[in-house]
Amino acid sequence: MNEKNDLKSIAIGTFEETKLDDDFLILTFKNDENIIKNVVKEIDSSYIQFHFCIKGSTKFVFNQGRYNLDIEEENSLLLYNPQRELPINLNINPNSWIVSILISIKKFHGLFSQEADYITFLSEDNKDKKYYKDGVISPSMAIVLNQLINFSLNSSIKPLYFKGKGYELLSLYFNRSEEANIEQCPFLVDESNVIKIRKAKDIMVARMAEPPSLQELADEIGLNIKKLKEGFKQIYGDSVFSFLFDYKMEFARKLLEAGENNVNEVGHKIGYSTSSHFIAAFKKKYGTTPKKYVMSLN
Repeated sequence: MNEKNDLKSIAIGTFEETKLDDDFLILTFKNDENIIKNVVKEIDSSYIQFHFCIKGSTKFVFNQGRYNLDIEEENSLLLYNPQRELPINLNINPNSWIVSILISIKKFHGLFSQEADYITFLSEDNKDKKYYKDGVISPSMAIVLNQLINFSLNSSIKPLYFKGKGYELLSLYFNRSEEANIEQCPFLVDESNVIKIRKAKDIMVARMAEPPSLQELADEIGLNIKKLKEGFKQIYGDSVFSFLFDYKMEFARKLLEAGENNVNEVGHKIGYSTSSHFIAAFKKKYGTTPKKYVMSLN
């Protein structure tokens, strides 16, 4: 692509910024236009950056465009470089949404002081090294991220609401398998078991309307139920059916937002034989009915 033409198609945007605490910020940006938006923010080297792409895709630009990293939909990027400034420079593609969390390493240490050894970049050996990590956004994280970017409550409670969600998001992020302590969980040393557990997740997602029982799932992937339960909890931070419930509710929420199916049809697609059961499940997860949720979008 011709660089000059590419630059002409990029407009300047501004983050919506919410301060949660000293040295702790949430930035959100919804690009609902058909043009790339460039958003920048100066940030010093003492901050850890978390960037979550909820929708579409975005590009993190380094060194005035000499290098970049793509963040695809439902993926995240963690950046930390204590050796040099790492200003935020994002090219957010059309119809893309991004949520970023910035927290100082000092404050972060305070939150995770007891667990510093199990979070890789906080270990004594790594504390002065740069750290880049990409990852997949889990269904439970996606719910929190969408609550942040679609915030529609009274503006006076926004700082408190965002503060709670910010801490919840960090908790969910570091509950993921990638940060697991191998010594505490020898199960994960066996790569073949990890592949089987990921297969189990794919099976549950593919057949969410009529999922297999735990025994059927264990038989299909070739693990006993005990290892299936332990491994799934370690990798995905939740039990098999709690994970599936979260996934189904998030899937349903996206279908409702798309507006192509009514409440009965959405419930049926994710395995509810009656709309009343789906409505009750949706309300349990989101605190509102599907109908009221759809009305709140307009």
